[in-house]
Amino acid sequence: MSAVTVQTVATSRTWGEVLRDYISLFKLRIVSLLLVTAVAPMLPAAHGRLELRAVLGVLLGGTLAAAGAHSINCWFDRDIDASMSRTRRRPIPEGRIPAWHALALGIVLNIGAFVALALLANVLAASLAILGTLIYVFVYTIWLKRSTPQNIVIGGAAGAVPPLVGWAAATGHLDLTALSLFLVIFFWTPPHFWALAQVISSDYERAGVPMLPVVAGRRSAQRQGLVYAVILLGVSLVPFFTGAAGTVYLAGALLLGLGFIGVAVIDLVREGWTVRVFAASIVYLAALFALFALTPFV
Repeated sequence: MSAVTVQTVATSRTWGEVLRDYISLFKLRIVSLLLVTAVAPMLPAAHGRLELRAVLGVLLGGTLAAAGAHSINCWFDRDIDASMSRTRRRPIPEGRIPAWHALALGIVLNIGAFVALALLANVLAASLAILGTLIYVFVYTIWLKRSTPQNIVIGGAAGAVPPLVGWAAATGHLDLTALSLFLVIFFWTPPHFWALAQVISSDYERAGVPMLPVVAGRRSAQRQGLVYAVILLGVSLVPFFTGAAGTVYLAGALLLGLGFIGVAVIDLVREGWTVRVFAASIVYLAALFALFALTPFV
């Protein structure tokens, strides 16, 4: 897009449209799910006696950290976004926002995230939030995404950090239960993301991103996704054995896990179920963490 065109677009837009473009860098739909996995563990961690200050710190700091990480991702991946039909209308590929604005905004937001969490919760929670951003930016976005089909497996650790942030904010430390919640999201990420990657595999192939369904094929992604779903079920039961959750959680986690495995099995033997796997993965994660949050009261 020429400089004249960019200038014409910029001058013909309202402040509201400009603001929406900047907010779109944050990917707030993803942020909302991350916040659920950060706040939900705080109730069991604090045995139902939460400090409002810590909750506000996680909500504010978690939002700023995730939004900042996504902004930096939009800056670095602007060439990929321009090649994919799903993302080519984003403000940076279309020239509605200068790319360096996203980088600067991402850095400022993460500084704000650290300050908010350190002041309202504790330094451990603040440091973990920044660690999540560093993994997402440097390990996933810059290093693995363009180099290996296992990118989302290893890089998915970034999305698994929020439960650690919430647990640390509520208790000031980490333990085996907190680690198990980290592993829940770590093993949940591959079947979740590979389901989406199967649906838009042509986009990834056009952009040269070696997602597993592109490199190894749809069947391989489905089989490996099923394996991760089985591991996920086992990991999700750990809070019961650590004493952090009771039999209601155990029964619910079993039902949710077996249901998710069932959807993955159907996807393996029947065409057209991949979108359902993606949707089921979101419902599964939200329901599991909501169930865990209720454990102090049931």
